Amino acid sequence: MASSSEECRFLDDLKRKRVKITLLDTQVFGVIQRINLNKTVILEDVSEVKSGRKFQGVKLFFGQEIVKVEFPISANQDNPFIVDDENKSNIQSGNRIMLDDYEHEDCINYIVIDELHEKFGPAVMHIQEQDVIGIGADVFGQTEQERLCWLQVATKNTVYLFDVLLLGGRAFKNGLSMILENPHMLKVIHDCRCVARCLKAQFGVNLTNVFDTQVADIMLFYNETGGFLPDRVSTLQEVVRLHLKVPIIDLFPLWTKEQQTKEKPEVWYMRPCPPALLKVMAVSVLHLLPLRLVLLDALMSDYTILVDSYMDTCHNKSVSTLHIGKQTGIDLPKEVQELNAVRKERLEWATHCYSVTNDGFLERSSFRPSLHSDPHNTKSACPEPSSDTAWPE
Repeated sequence: MASSSEECRFLDDLKRKRVKITLLDTQVFGVIQRINLNKTVILEDVSEVKSGRKFQGVKLFFGQEIVKVEFPISANQDNPFIVDDENKSNIQSGNRIMLDDYEHEDCINYIVIDELHEKFGPAVMHIQEQDVIGIGADVFGQTEQERLCWLQVATKNTVYLFDVLLLGGRAFKNGLSMILENPHMLKVIHDCRCVARCLKAQFGVNLTNVFDTQVADIMLFYNETGGFLPDRVSTLQEVVRLHLKVPIIDLFPLWTKEQQTKEKPEVWYMRPCPPALLKVMAVSVLHLLPLRLVLLDALMSDYTILVDSYMDTCHNKSVSTLHIGKQTGIDLPKEVQELNAVRKERLEWATHCYSVTNDGFLERSSFRPSLHSDPHNTKSACPEPSSDTAWPE
């Protein structure tokens, strides 16, 4: 796994870096303070290149005004600004992800459904053919007045973005309810509470057969720490980063969506929806299907190990040895009894790896590698959580 400093190199290259920005009508020097989600850049210590005039405080620049961004060769030179290959790559990636677009847009096959004609019918038919789908949603308003604005549905090769504000209840009467209530179709969601609540309250839809990746992450944490619960749940980007080992730069769309929801939730009401936001919504459900498979494997690891122990016992002992003693065939095997010892080892390992809160939970952000041996023996101990990964402020 890459170190935390390596993972955050992209952020370090942008924040607090002195740049020269070419705008449509002028050029300025400044230090990057922040890149906002609404396609704006905030600079401090700003001065105009041509006149040398300095601006007090911070200055806001809109993404569509920026023509070029250049970085200095050396901080000791007066105006030594060029764009080297590494910095050019970083700033271009930053523009695509945070200011304008997602850098892997060519890999995202998403379809916006905002009317019941043409695209809606084929989309519903394609989704109904699936055994497993990923579900995401964007909601505006407090819990009591929540309004479902967008519903994302991911299949193996396509993401459908249903504009619920424009489609209204007709979309559910014409096929979406049948999909969401289908007990034979598995829906993979990260934290199903909000979407299930909105579907029921607004459209009378009872969401069924759900695999919740947030719940799976909690259960895995509980198993691998010998029965401890974490002090908080994980965000989708944290779970994807931890279990799928996705590079941090590819998780920026997930972070973007989370920050957008916190800072400007009314953006989900915006029509027409900005293309960059559509791509962010599409990316937010891309990882759900592979994430489910990885989490299932991890949750089943103890079962797999126990079955292997059964098989090893049979292979290493003769038939006559297996029937010696008072075993009746329903006695609890020694291999199963050893689970108690495994649980105690994991619990001891967890208390050395995490700080324990006053409520008896483990602080995810306090994880530190243990000097003790791995209590799992055949599998890695509770992996380092991604909650300590430095995300933009």
